Amino acid sequence: MINILKRLNIDAIEKKKEQFWFKANWRKEQTPSVKCEHNLFYDFGEGFGGNTVDFIMKYFSISFLQAVRWLQSEDVIFSFDPPKQNVFHETKKEKQYHVERIQLLQNKILIEYLDTRKMNIEICKRYLIEVYYKIKDRKYFGVGFRNDQNQFEIRNKYAKMCLGIKWFTWINYSNKSIVVLESWSDFISLLTLYPNYEKSKDFLILNSLSMLSKVDHVLNIYSEILFALDNDFAGSNATENCLRKWNSTGARCKDIRYLFHGSKDINDFLILKTKASD
Repeated sequence: MINILKRLNIDAIEKKKEQFWFKANWRKEQTPSVKCEHNLFYDFGEGFGGNTVDFIMKYFSISFLQAVRWLQSEDVIFSFDPPKQNVFHETKKEKQYHVERIQLLQNKILIEYLDTRKMNIEICKRYLIEVYYKIKDRKYFGVGFRNDQNQFEIRNKYAKMCLGIKWFTWINYSNKSIVVLESWSDFISLLTLYPNYEKSKDFLILNSLSMLSKVDHVLNIYSEILFALDNDFAGSNATENCLRKWNSTGARCKDIRYLFHGSKDINDFLILKTKASD
C-alpha cells in the first residue's frame, strides 16, 4: 500500500509508527481521514476500508477487473489474502471525533457557504443543521446532514466527511415515487430547482454509492424509482445496473439525469444556471 501511495504522489500528512495518514483525493478535506496500516486502508470519512485492490477501485472509481489490470500494468505484486480481522476490528473501534453540540442552521459563515452553492436557504434550514465537533483536540464546525444511523455528513468550505457510520438517508412522505440521489447537496439543489418535488416525491440520499447494496428494502416498496446519480463513470455505471435490476422487478424506473444534462451533478447544474441568469 505504501508503494502504491508513493506512485500516486500521495504524501503522508501524519505518521505514527506503522500508521500512514493522508487526505482522501475523492473529496475535499483539510484534516487527513484515511489511514494505511499493515497493507490495509480505512477511510474514517466514509466508514469503509480494504486492501490494495479496494483502494485502487475507490481512487479511480473503477471496477475490480480494471483495478487488477492497473496494478498489473504498474508491476505491483499484491495478495488476495483476506484482511486480518483483528486489524479492522481495532480500526473500526477507534473514534477520531467528538460532537460537542448541534443547533439550528444560523451561522453566517455556513449560510454564506451554502449561498455560494446557490441553494435555497429556507430549504436548507428544513433539512440541515450546524454541527460543532473536535478531531484530535482541534475544534471545527460545519453543515450537518443526518443519516438513518443518526450520524452526520459534514460539509463546509474546507471539509467533506462523515462523522460516525456511513449510511443513507430516507426521507419518507409515503409517496408512490422516490428519487435516488448521491448527496444531500444534490437533494437540496433538486428542491431549489423544482420545489414541487418536495411533497410529491420521497427521497433516498445515498451519501455514498456504496450504500446502493443496502437499500433494497427501501426501494422495494415504490412503484416508481427515479435515479438522479452523478454524470460520471461511477454514477453512469451504477445507474445502468440499477435500471436493469429494478425494471426486471416490475418497478417503473427512469434515469432523470436529463434534468441536469451537461453537468456532473445537480448542484453544478444549479450553480451554472444561476450564474447564467445573473
